[in-house]
Amino acid sequence: MQFKNPAVLYFLALLIIPIIVHLFQLQKFVKVPFTNVAFLQKIVQQTRKSSRIKKWLILATRMLLFSAIILAFSQPYLSDKTSNQKQHNFIYLDNSLSTNTKGEKGNLLQVAAQELIENVSEKDVYSLQTNSGFYENITKAELKKVLLQIKETPNKVDLSTILLKFTSQKNDKIKSSNKIILISDFQNIYKNEFTNVTPPFSVIKLEPSIKNNISIDSVFITNINTTNFTLNVLVKNQGKAKENIPIAIYNNAKLISKLSSSLKKDALKTIQFKIQNQVSFNGKIELSISDTFAFDNVFYFTLKNDQKIKVLSIGNKADFLTKIYTENEFNFTQSTVQNTNYNSILKQQLIVLNEIENISEILSKKIIEFSKNGGSLVIIPNENMNINSYNSLLQNLNIGKIQPKKTDTLKITNINYKHPLFKNVFSKKVTNFQYPTIQSYFPILSRKASTIVSFENGTSFISQIKNKENNTYWIASSLDRKNSNFINSPLIVPVFYNFGKFSFKLPKLFYRIASKNNIDIETSIEKDKVLRIANSENSFIPLQQKFQNKVSITTKEQPLKAGFYNVLKDTDTIQKLGYNYTKEESLLNFMDLDELKKINKGITVSTSIASVFKEINKKNEVHWLWKWFLSLAIVSLLLEILILKFYKP
Repeated sequence: MQFKNPAVLYFLALLIIPIIVHLFQLQKFVKVPFTNVAFLQKIVQQTRKSSRIKKWLILATRMLLFSAIILAFSQPYLSDKTSNQKQHNFIYLDNSLSTNTKGEKGNLLQVAAQELIENVSEKDVYSLQTNSGFYENITKAELKKVLLQIKETPNKVDLSTILLKFTSQKNDKIKSSNKIILISDFQNIYKNEFTNVTPPFSVIKLEPSIKNNISIDSVFITNINTTNFTLNVLVKNQGKAKENIPIAIYNNAKLISKLSSSLKKDALKTIQFKIQNQVSFNGKIELSISDTFAFDNVFYFTLKNDQKIKVLSIGNKADFLTKIYTENEFNFTQSTVQNTNYNSILKQQLIVLNEIENISEILSKKIIEFSKNGGSLVIIPNENMNINSYNSLLQNLNIGKIQPKKTDTLKITNINYKHPLFKNVFSKKVTNFQYPTIQSYFPILSRKASTIVSFENGTSFISQIKNKENNTYWIASSLDRKNSNFINSPLIVPVFYNFGKFSFKLPKLFYRIASKNNIDIETSIEKDKVLRIANSENSFIPLQQKFQNKVSITTKEQPLKAGFYNVLKDTDTIQKLGYNYTKEESLLNFMDLDELKKINKGITVSTSIASVFKEINKKNEVHWLWKWFLSLAIVSLLLEILILKFYKP
């Protein structure tokens, strides 16, 4: 039993007063002598005993009366929590794309939201976490308003992050009784999200009724020529084998091709379409099928064939560069120092200074301007170079200083596999290839340099020096065949190819929503202008950085819906982008909650939202007892009246 006003119980100490009064005001009997002493003495003894019993009974009823009144005013009750404690329920409702599917009762997300509205108590306080946002300390009415407007979103929230947030909120609310409830389909959640020290919580799993799904995984293009290209569509089947699944390709709203394909059980299949080559192609792929998820049956991509990365090589002629920077991806030009068109330098994305003996002042100024406007620079030294002219350039670029030439035969042995330049280049670390060698090299002294490839003695062979404005690659040795055989190494292709690819991020075929995407748009805009990304339903301004001849934009938080989006300069469309949902959302891979219970004994798995809140409301129900004590006081008063009226000593 607990008390709402426990301070009132101190008045019980005052009950000593009627006891003291009773003890000191006992009636004294006076003896009167009579002739028949024996008879009168017996009556006197009986009267004294009966009177004392009556007085003790009256005292007991009065004590019970006052005690009951005091206890009634202290407001006693029975409950698992104190009456001044508020029940605070922390709820995570997963509104990811995978919950927007059919269950036994209907749409999983909408049914879950409706059951929450029907079962939560008006007396409790709630904190609701969804993949869209966090709503802290809200009432049932506010919770209902949020739940009625909830929609699916491609955003994901880690369960470990949610539990950490809920735990910190619980610690701040020491006067509250707390409960954590997670409502999700638990898609792609692994055991390492939970440990034996994870705080106790209840989980409710949302189960889709259909267990088969076909999704468009991705697309890529091969065999591009002047007349056509091959579009490769990767289709993933989860579940039983499927026959004659229709798949169609559209260019904007125009149907280009349509066919039917059969898919094996739990298999990934590449379906090829030969499409006529065009300058731009805004492709939409559609699967006509009813399965678990509908959002992954449509895929968007864009292709623009007239966009190529501009690369200029200044200095000695290099045949290996011509083979790497091919016409289908690059606009590659070579020129000597004397024949260089300096006006074209600022229009390039990558410039290679290939073994120039002396960097003139005019060339240096143009290279500095090019670099500070976001251009990428590759410097290959000459065996007989004027080191002062090189250092003058590097000093103005604020990237370091070249050391005097060292003559030593060294092998190029170490590759920094973690460097972004080698991402997706090697399937594993290579340890048995024939190491290229050099006869002499120029070390660079720079605090900003990161090593890409190094010699056997640990000295950097290829370095990247990156400032806020510019990105420079330093090759420590001349690549002349007399000095090095590096151009015969298979490493030469990915290194220089990625120099070009990293210098300008051409728009990809497609982008993923809720992922960080970096895109370079070849345009120039005024200082007070910005690029916008928009479609018919939504418009937003992405994070962007302006350069001389490009604008680098970054998207992550937006857009939130798959489809085509236009990059707008004022009202002009200068680029079209295709966005699709992450392919992980399409996986029918869900966590086994029985395994989860083995990890943490404090986790409670429930079958429905109603049962969880029924248990919470039952535990937190308050049974008030003051009425019973008030009734007891009335009964005590009636007993005293009856004793005084009918009990005659």
